[in-house]
Amino acid sequence: MATKKKKEQTYIERDVSWMYFNHRILQESQKENVPLLERLSFLGIYSNNLDEFFRVRMASLNRLLESDNKSIKKQHDSIRKTIATINKLNTSFSQEYTEAIESVFASLEKHDIRLLDEKHLNDEQKAFLKNFFLEKLNGYTNPIWFSKIDDIGKLEDNRIYLLIKKTEKGGLLLKPNSELALIKLPDRETGRFIKVPSSDGYDNIMYLDDVVRFCLPLIFIGFAPSTFEAYSFKFTKDAEMEMDNDSDYGVLQKIAKGVSSRRHGEPVRLIYDRQMPKDMKKKLMSKMNVDKLDASLASSRYQNHKDLMKFPDCGHVELKYPKWKPIFRSEFLGENSVLDLIRSKDQFIHVPYHSFDSYIRVLREAALMPEVKSIKTTLYRLAKDSKVVKALICAARNGKKVTAVVELLARFDEESNIKWSKRMQEEGINVIYGVEGLKIHSKLLYIESKKGNIACIGTGNFHEGNAKIYTDYLMMTARPNVVSEVKKVFEFIDRPFAPFRFKELMVSPNSMKRRIIQLINNEIKNAKAGREAWIKIKINHITEPDVVSKLYAASQAGVKVDIVIRGNCSLVAGVEGLSENIHAVGIIDRYLEHSRILIFCNGGANKYFIGSADWMPRNLLNRIEVLAPVYDDDMKRDLMRTVDYGLADTTNGRIVDGNGSNIIQPVVGDRPFRSQEELYNAYEAEMKAEQNSNS
Repeated sequence: MATKKKKEQTYIERDVSWMYFNHRILQESQKENVPLLERLSFLGIYSNNLDEFFRVRMASLNRLLESDNKSIKKQHDSIRKTIATINKLNTSFSQEYTEAIESVFASLEKHDIRLLDEKHLNDEQKAFLKNFFLEKLNGYTNPIWFSKIDDIGKLEDNRIYLLIKKTEKGGLLLKPNSELALIKLPDRETGRFIKVPSSDGYDNIMYLDDVVRFCLPLIFIGFAPSTFEAYSFKFTKDAEMEMDNDSDYGVLQKIAKGVSSRRHGEPVRLIYDRQMPKDMKKKLMSKMNVDKLDASLASSRYQNHKDLMKFPDCGHVELKYPKWKPIFRSEFLGENSVLDLIRSKDQFIHVPYHSFDSYIRVLREAALMPEVKSIKTTLYRLAKDSKVVKALICAARNGKKVTAVVELLARFDEESNIKWSKRMQEEGINVIYGVEGLKIHSKLLYIESKKGNIACIGTGNFHEGNAKIYTDYLMMTARPNVVSEVKKVFEFIDRPFAPFRFKELMVSPNSMKRRIIQLINNEIKNAKAGREAWIKIKINHITEPDVVSKLYAASQAGVKVDIVIRGNCSLVAGVEGLSENIHAVGIIDRYLEHSRILIFCNGGANKYFIGSADWMPRNLLNRIEVLAPVYDDDMKRDLMRTVDYGLADTTNGRIVDGNGSNIIQPVVGDRPFRSQEELYNAYEAEMKAEQNSNS
């Protein structure tokens, strides 16, 4: 139902809309029909997202407030309001988060899994922890006297620290001697959760924080007998890298230097145990140099809840989602050449429903086939042990000319990308670092072959890890009109300021925004002429002001606009007289919705596109992105089904209307509809039908 809203609410600030998105993840963790260990995982995802948000977005807002630029100074009041709104939401959600964690752990006890702290241990467990200290912790828990620290903000951020008060046990006439010390928890070496001996029929888990608390007398062994108090905190730094563009460093060296500079960023958020005594908190704050504009939040005893994503299951598989084994489409299981198959008909996979190994087979075959002359690909993020890179190295060793365009500025993956770049260069691969000032976000593969060239266009990274949890499409085609333009994109990367024109592909910053506006205008024209007119979109973010305004114009003209959106959404759907024909739904489920799909009615001759670009200023104006047309009828049907299933989701689909309430869509019919489960079941049924027809 359309609702009346104030005019100023017709554009939601990007960062406020992001808070609403992350709240949907928190809400998913509170659903009783979600398995308990998956609820813990959602709580970990929420926490991890929030850390990155403060490192990047809140840091950027604070940096803008420090700017002396006249045009930016005019926005200072608006920026302050945005920061105040975010902090207000964060405080509210933090309380909700604490209650959610307590609820999940209370429910886990009913399944014989419980948390123990250092005060509730039997003799066997105490002996276990003393041995654990000697074998695992000793040498990793090195205290620093608080008095010797000039600025805590110079330490590594997003780690858990214990602020410890050590008080010597004295006689009645002696004044206790207290000192403060700091310990960084060695969670990367030992894990955050330690399983201790079972008791009373329970599997017992301890936070590493409490294990260290128990071991404090062993850590400070050799000193006079003392009592200890320990309170946790963590802080988040500005993650923006400082780049010296005037230096003589090469691109690779500049990025490596920038990654190093990030470690010296300013703290932007402090979270601490609310039980920390006032005098200890005051001393901590004084050495953090926390500005009044930065976020300081009293929290629970435990910080860095992203570790909940790795909480041990203790063998309770029934408390997790049932496994959905990735499906191999029959086309990729045959003995014939998959490259020949693509030349005869467009192919596609939809991960994680389909196995990413189908794409690895394409790469591997290209690396071996004598007729393949060269391979070019863009690489934005890479898996730790990348099969993609190994296939490219195999191709280079087999005499193919291999070019890899590596985006060194893929945030938080810079170090990994630098490592792989060096390895590929050592193996004879031509590594290109792209265009300074234009992040290369497109997902492309070009295979030059004597038997016919092939291109692959994706919505997500060529990354085996992502392909297990991100929903993404990968189209493989030999259509000359599309393949030739994919080749042209690589030429555009080499010469970004040359006058390239694309007819089939939408390429940013070249012409993508203009062509998207044209497609929406075409629907507006058809609606005004009384013809069928609608738009269906599956996308991650919509914040580009001109696109938002154009979608409003489409709604007012009578165009039905249906959107499946994961994250930032600056438009407000369902506003009478403005957007009553716009319906948006956000889905949070076991897989991260990531594919970008655009479908335009086009007067009945529907147009389909997939690609890497969201509708944000950065994607349409400041990155090299690609959206490709889809011509294969089978893939068109699949894309339409995916979008329609998302729009029909009444289990995990929440209405996105700009007010952050995130209400789950009402059930239609006799049962709730869960889009991801229905999609997997459909793909599985198709696989079985193909197997039966071939048997």
